[in-house]
Amino acid sequence: MTQSHTNVRRVRAQIVNGFVTGKIGGNPAGVVLDADNLSEEDMLNIAAQVGLSETAFVSQSDAADFKLDFFTPNRRIAHCGHATIATFSYLTEIGRVSEGETSKETVDGPRKILIKNGAAFMEQLAPTYRKPSDWQSQGVTVQDVLASLGLSEGDLDSRIDPVLVNTGNSFIVVAVTDTSVLGAITPNFSQIADISEKLNLIGYYVFTTETESTDRDATTRMFGPRFAIEEESATGMAAGPLACLLYDFLDLKKETLMIEQGNFMHPASPSQISVELIIENAQIKGLMAGGYGKVMAQLDITL
Repeated sequence: MTQSHTNVRRVRAQIVNGFVTGKIGGNPAGVVLDADNLSEEDMLNIAAQVGLSETAFVSQSDAADFKLDFFTPNRRIAHCGHATIATFSYLTEIGRVSEGETSKETVDGPRKILIKNGAAFMEQLAPTYRKPSDWQSQGVTVQDVLASLGLSEGDLDSRIDPVLVNTGNSFIVVAVTDTSVLGAITPNFSQIADISEKLNLIGYYVFTTETESTDRDATTRMFGPRFAIEEESATGMAAGPLACLLYDFLDLKKETLMIEQGNFMHPASPSQISVELIIENAQIKGLMAGGYGKVMAQLDITL
């Protein structure tokens, strides 16, 4: 961060795509280093100017190796998967971290980060689940969720109803029958935002286990208009909940699952998220979700 005179500050934001597939695709995030002197108002201003779904601000920490604050264009968010992967990929590229374990501090405590073969993995918590019967007291039904997506009950995977899953952030995870249904979703963003507000969600993660490649376990779409994210191409904090659901509810007993996202964006931005479940006595005790990042550009922001 540089200062040209007393009243004007210039802040540099790197644009880094997290969860790229090879060298393409992924989800762009802003990354601002050395953010110790930025106020929350400054961070929100910068995130709005960057204009991406999330921007990460990196500063010093007494509780971890780095402190990360995450902002969407309209508010603070506790965690962000692709911005975490983007940040630690960039820190690795410039030599501030190396292979092995490091850590981040967020607004609700520290989380472990692992750099492995150049990929960054972030710790998430053991899952908690809330089924539709648990939402009724908050005025939300499955029919409300389906209506907000332009879906009918016949579009759902008959093996499982929508489930609210939390591994650090909350998402409603919705299973549909196939990729044709997934691609044809017509989201009503106002309705999704209203339901997300009632249930304190980041948004919806809609998926099918029908994939084009046998090495992928699900393909997905994420809608988060409550946080000014209509749709994004990679969501690490949602892929973790989905991997847990696949393991616990759909009997996909694998400790490493591969989630793809972004294929239905316009234009498409194929993303790949690897989720490694930590299993003890047949129960999920935590997980690490990760992938690769690629620096795309830089922006100079004026405050």
